[in-house]
Amino acid sequence: MHCIPVLDLLAGEVVRAVRGDRAAYRPLVSPLVESSLPLAVAAAFNTQFASRRFYIADLDAIQGQGSNAAMVDILAAAYPDCEWWVDAGVTGVEAFARYASAPNIRWVLGSESLPSFAAYADLAKRERRFILSLDSRAGQPLGPAELWTEPTLWPAEVIAMTLSRVGANEGPDFALLTQLRQRSPHTTLVAAGGTRHRADLLALKNLGVNHVLLASALHNGGITAEDLRGMASGDAPQSR
Repeated sequence: MHCIPVLDLLAGEVVRAVRGDRAAYRPLVSPLVESSLPLAVAAAFNTQFASRRFYIADLDAIQGQGSNAAMVDILAAAYPDCEWWVDAGVTGVEAFARYASAPNIRWVLGSESLPSFAAYADLAKRERRFILSLDSRAGQPLGPAELWTEPTLWPAEVIAMTLSRVGANEGPDFALLTQLRQRSPHTTLVAAGGTRHRADLLALKNLGVNHVLLASALHNGGITAEDLRGMASGDAPQSR
C-alpha cells in the first residue's frame, strides 16, 4: 500500500480541506511547514515522508473559477522523478491544453465534474493513463450513474473520494470501499477521505485497498513517517 499526500490548491495556496465545503477552506496551517505555498508544502512532504507520488486537487478549476495550471507545471518540473495525479475538474478535451504534457502528470477524471457518460468516454479515449475518481457526498454518488454501476468502464486505478469525510476525523468510508472492492476485485482501489491513523491504514489494507490519499492525518500527526514506511514496505502497522 502506498500513502499519497494531497495538495488542495486554491488561489495559488495549499488549503485545509474539510467535508468538501470549499467556500470555507482556508490556507494551510501545519506543524510540518511554515508556509501554505505549494512548493514549500511539497518539499515538506518529500523531505519528511519521502513521498514520490502526489495528488493535486485544483479547486479553482474544479469550481470553474480559474486554474492553478502554472503551479502544477512548476511542481511537476521541480520534482521530475515524482508522479503527480491532478484533478482539475476536466469536463472536456479542451482542458488538456491548459497543462503541459509533462510525462510525470497523470489526469484524474472526477465524476463530480463530468457532465455525462459520453464526455467520460470521449476523454477516456484520448487520455490512456487517466485515473477515475468516483466522487460522493453524504452517501450520494456524484456524476454519471453508469460509472458507479459498471466496473468494465473503469480504468486500472479508481479513487473512492468521499468528500463529506475529508478532514472530518470520522474514518474512511468502509461501506463504499467494500462495495467497490466487491464490484471489481482486481481494480487498484484508492481510498480518499477520513483516514485518521495507523489503525485505519491497517483496516483499509485488510479490505484490499491498494493506496490511500492523505492530508489532515499527516498535518496533525495522526499518521507518521514511520507509519508510511511500514505500509510501503508491506509491514502491517500496529493499532493504537
